[in-house]
Amino acid sequence: MLQLLFRFAVGGFMVTFFAVLADLLKPKSFAGLFGAAPSVALATLGLTILTDGKSYAALEARSMIVGALAFFLYACGCSYLMMKVKLPAIAATTSMLSIWLIFSVGVWVLVLR
Repeated sequence: MLQLLFRFAVGGFMVTFFAVLADLLKPKSFAGLFGAAPSVALATLGLTILTDGKSYAALEARSMIVGALAFFLYACGCSYLMMKVKLPAIAATTSMLSIWLIFSVGVWVLVLR
């Protein structure tokens, strides 16, 4: 029960912090980027430190970084396919999922394992 309260408190604080940060940035379309993912990741890392220790949390953080890089590659690819190639959104997003998976699994096999 204490873990849930901690996650709720830290997550709520971080969502508020990132919402204020998003409100300060231009364009407003970036607001969604700062809404949930960073706050959930930080709350999860805080909870992981409390329950499993700093070394395990460091391993989890490293995996989160690789996932974020893979998502960045995915987002860039989707943007390119939709803006330059004029591919429909459903085709661009589904085709780029393979790139995300290949990058994530590749980095895990070569570096994180």
